[in-house]
Amino acid sequence: MAAPTSNAKARLAARLKSLRTDVGGAGITQGQLAKALGVSPPLISSWESPGKPDLPPTARINAYARLFCTPRSFAAGRAKLIGEDDLDRDEQARRRELEEELLALRDAANGTSGGARPVRPADEELRRLHSGPLFFADGRPITIACARLPPEFRRNMPYVDPAEPDYTESYTYADLDTLLELHGHLRAANPLSQVRVRADDALSADDLTTHLVVLGGVDWNFLTRTLLTRLDVPVTQHDRLGDDETGAAFQVSAGDDTHVFAPTLVDGQLVEDVAHFYRAPNPYNRLRTVTIFNGMFARGTYGAVRSLTDARFRDRNGGYLATRFAQRDTFSILTTVQIVRGEVLTPDWTAPESRLHEWPPEGR
Repeated sequence: MAAPTSNAKARLAARLKSLRTDVGGAGITQGQLAKALGVSPPLISSWESPGKPDLPPTARINAYARLFCTPRSFAAGRAKLIGEDDLDRDEQARRRELEEELLALRDAANGTSGGARPVRPADEELRRLHSGPLFFADGRPITIACARLPPEFRRNMPYVDPAEPDYTESYTYADLDTLLELHGHLRAANPLSQVRVRADDALSADDLTTHLVVLGGVDWNFLTRTLLTRLDVPVTQHDRLGDDETGAAFQVSAGDDTHVFAPTLVDGQLVEDVAHFYRAPNPYNRLRTVTIFNGMFARGTYGAVRSLTDARFRDRNGGYLATRFAQRDTFSILTTVQIVRGEVLTPDWTAPESRLHEWPPEGR
C-alpha cells in the first residue's frame, strides 16, 4: 500500500474547490455548498484547505458528483441536489465520470491503489444509501426514540417483566415493525455512527443531544408530544380518544384558517392513515438534527418511515425533499398512507395527491 502524500491531498482539495468556484463562472460560496450537501461550512473549508485538508468520506464524494454533474443543480441562483431519478442519460454519464475522478484522487490521497474502479451493484446501492436524507455526514451518534407500550398492553404479555429470566426489553416498545425497519436502514446508511434505541421514558441528556429520530405519535411518545409543542411547525396532532378513536387527526393552522386531516376507517378497519414527516435542527443541540416519523396509527408511522427506506421509493422521495426544500433545514410533510387488506403501501411524494400539506410553503 502506497503512503499517503500531502501533494495528493492538496490535489483533491484543489479539485473540490475548483468545482465550487467554477460554477456558472462566478462560483458558489462554501455556505451554499454546505447547505446543498447537508453539512457544515467549516467541513467544506476543511476539505478545501490548501495546507492540511481533511478527506471527505466516500458518500460526500458521491454527493459532489451528483451536484456538479449538471448545471440544473444551480438554477435560480441556489445550489440543490437533483434527485437521482431526475438526472438524464448525459447527466448520469457525467456523474459517473466525475465520481470516478474524485474517488481516484481520494484513493491517492489516502494511500490506496488508484486506477479505474468498476462500479458494482453493491457500490451503487451503498452510494444511494449514503446520499439520502437518512444519511448523517458527520458520523455522530443517532438515537431512535420510540414509545413504551402502555402498562395495560403489557400486562398479559410474556417476557416484559424485568424480573423474569427471559425478559426482553424490545417487547415493551411500540411500533416494533417500524423500529426494525428504521434501525436496519440507519445502520446500513451510517456505518460509522453508533445507532441506539431508547424508549421515551429512558432518554438521557446524552441521548437528547445526538441526532434524534423519533417514532410514533403524541398518544404514547412523550418526546413527540414535547417536540411538536416546542418546534417551529404549524402542525398539531390530536390524540385518539376512546375506543372509537374519536378525534384522531392532524390539524394545520394557517392564520385564521384551520385544516383537519383525519384517517379513514370503514367498519372499524383502517383503510387510509395520515402520517407526518418532520426534519429540523435538534433544539437540544443545534449541531445535530431531529427527525419525526409519526402517524395517527402505527401503520401511518410505518408508512412514513418506508417513504425513506423502501428501495422502490426512497430515492425519488429523497430527491423530492432535496428539490422541494433546497436550502431549508426545517420542513414538514403530511402524507396519506394507503392500507390494502392490512398491507401498508409506501407513499410516493412525487404524486401530488399523496401530499396533504407541506411546510414551509413554496416561495417562502
